[in-house]
Amino acid sequence: MPEFAYIARDSGGKRVAGKLSAGSRQEAISLLDQRALFPVEIAQDTKGSAVWKSKRVSPQRLASTYGQLGDLLRSGVPLLKSLSILEKQSSHAGLSAVLADVRSRVEEGTTLAEAFARHPKVFSEMAISMVRAGGEGGFLEEALDRVAEFTEQQEDLKSRTLGAIAYPMFLAVVGTVVVTVLIVFFVPKFATMFDRLRERGELPATTEWLLWLSETLSSYGWLILAGFAVLGIFAKNALGTEEGRRFVDRVKIRIPMAGSIFLNLAVARFCRVLGTLLKNGVPILKSLDISSDATGNRVLSTAVRDAAENISAGESLAGPLGASGHFPVTVVEMIAVAEEANQLDTVLVTIAEGLERRTWRQLELFVRLLEPLMLLILAGVVLLVVMALLLPVMKMSTSL
Repeated sequence: MPEFAYIARDSGGKRVAGKLSAGSRQEAISLLDQRALFPVEIAQDTKGSAVWKSKRVSPQRLASTYGQLGDLLRSGVPLLKSLSILEKQSSHAGLSAVLADVRSRVEEGTTLAEAFARHPKVFSEMAISMVRAGGEGGFLEEALDRVAEFTEQQEDLKSRTLGAIAYPMFLAVVGTVVVTVLIVFFVPKFATMFDRLRERGELPATTEWLLWLSETLSSYGWLILAGFAVLGIFAKNALGTEEGRRFVDRVKIRIPMAGSIFLNLAVARFCRVLGTLLKNGVPILKSLDISSDATGNRVLSTAVRDAAENISAGESLAGPLGASGHFPVTVVEMIAVAEEANQLDTVLVTIAEGLERRTWRQLELFVRLLEPLMLLILAGVVLLVVMALLLPVMKMSTSL
């Protein structure tokens, strides 16, 4: 639906500016009339949304914005005023345009979460779900603080991981280039030298494989690169669909070592959001519907929604969660005990805190192991190439 930027006057003559969504200019004028606003100037906004689409907003900047918005609301500043303040003080043109659009939509009567949802390239699904939960549960400030904390934690993890693998990745790239050059340009020079051993059937299998790889890359290298490029484009389009994302989420929680980290983080988000909602008096079925989106994993979201259907039929929460096979046994047992003791809200937050602490320890260990692991892989590849060339040379020198 087109966007219209307008300048109008209210019943007191005060100037009002903003944006609204309407099917046509006449419909936009009618909407302003319903709000008792007299339009002075109204035009379709053809470039407002292009600003934020063309510029990426960094996670650090978003985390700061979430935290500042929570602080303003906690201090008693109205939501519209808070968004206006953040819009004016933002030094990032893209974020400022996004906040202007969010403020305009909130001014039109939409919720903050719905306004965030109009910018999926800026605000993550987790942030939208948490803000929606906070708006419906009456704890928007706490929800914004939690989103800011999550965003900072994820960015910190990303920075630490990139910092840890920067050197191994550099070695991997340089090593790959060197090995490729050796295989494509230098290994063929040894082919004639090894012909006599090949005729007698004494050429080692690793050398045969290396010579075949060299010939293949020399003859069909560009075709192979083009094939990988086409395959990459196809995979990107396929994984961009709903079924593709579900497949990726399913694979993520099954990766050795890293899978448990992804799973525990998703379960921790679910437990924290659900516990916070229940603690603020939101009904359990509504809480499950909101918290299912907060997991950030479509497989777990489906399991939570199935559990909600069972609860509406009179069953407990722990049973269907355990039957899904995606929730850790300890978590399911703690939820079952909490349901019996009628302390589900408190126990869920405790579960989330324990899972987060345990997961961060696992992450640190995983990052520490990643560097030597990549070095070992690189050393193994180089050793394989060297041995494939040295073995027939040593055999020839022995025969001589």
